[in-house]
Amino acid sequence: MLGAFVGAFGLLMVSAFTSVLAGGPVSGKRELVNAAYQAVAGDCLNWAKPDLSDAQKVDCAAAHRFEVTGTADIAAGYPKEAPFPNAEAWEKISQDNCAQAATTYMSGKLDPKGKYGVSSLNPDENRWKNGDRQLRCGLQVTAPSGAPLPSFGSAKTQDQSNVYDPGVCVALGENNTVGDPIECAQPHAFEIIGVVQHPEGEYLAPEKQDAVMSEQCATIATEYTGGADLKAKGLLVTWDVRAQESWAVGSRKANCKIGAVPEGEKLVAWKGSVRNPNGAPLTTSNPPQTTSVKPQDEPTGAPLHSESGKPSGSTQPSESGKPDKPDKPSSSAPTTTTENR
Repeated sequence: MLGAFVGAFGLLMVSAFTSVLAGGPVSGKRELVNAAYQAVAGDCLNWAKPDLSDAQKVDCAAAHRFEVTGTADIAAGYPKEAPFPNAEAWEKISQDNCAQAATTYMSGKLDPKGKYGVSSLNPDENRWKNGDRQLRCGLQVTAPSGAPLPSFGSAKTQDQSNVYDPGVCVALGENNTVGDPIECAQPHAFEIIGVVQHPEGEYLAPEKQDAVMSEQCATIATEYTGGADLKAKGLLVTWDVRAQESWAVGSRKANCKIGAVPEGEKLVAWKGSVRNPNGAPLTTSNPPQTTSVKPQDEPTGAPLHSESGKPSGSTQPSESGKPDKPDKPSSSAPTTTTENR
């Protein structure tokens, strides 16, 4: 869950659903969007309509799309005669004014590769013309397209690991990238089959995480599929590892997933689910987070749910937005490989 910025603040993201609020059609009804404009740090907001006209404060334990981390007044840099910013300008404004607010709100423990992105709610054009220069800074979970995903609980108390619940399938995006959650009946890149919780303690190097994930994901795959012959289906087991900066703020969870055997480095889409229909009910961390999300009206920035590091063997994280690229499968069963999302 909307343009993400990558710059001085690393992979902290500005969600440009702000541009929907900022640049959407102006009407008298927009004056009713008071919850978004009056929220304070610690408030959680939810809405269903693209223009946020139904935005309401909700208990943070309930599903919500935005958690306010503070406010920012930009009047000093944008006097009354200043033109209304375009989407690119809003991203910079949000970067400059909300990234630090998020870090402070999280007591310095914000995972730069985690599921929460830095966002802002901006005054719309009508309010801008009337001199409103106050932003609501916040955190939200977004899909790679920028579409907001439901969040449960305050970000202050939640594990920030960038994981999906078991049973979620993620689309194959453009340019060999991993896309949004999607119904498993549709072509997709991966099916999430489980979540592994690493223990507390010193950071495990990628190769040590690989050893843990290889064993546990193989067991999870057998349970999830009922012992299906994945190799015969042209599928393999893969997994994520956590980057050191994520580990440092407490992110210890990583996904096990199943995907089609790639063609070189090119991901291959496949349909259906390998879940055993007679298996035990899936255990999810929240009320169902999502099985699919409705795309934004406008595409937005770099993926959040994407690669957080290079494949096993490298100790340096790669740039955000790169595709999952499983290694060549081995002959073991179930087939396993390592991957960072």
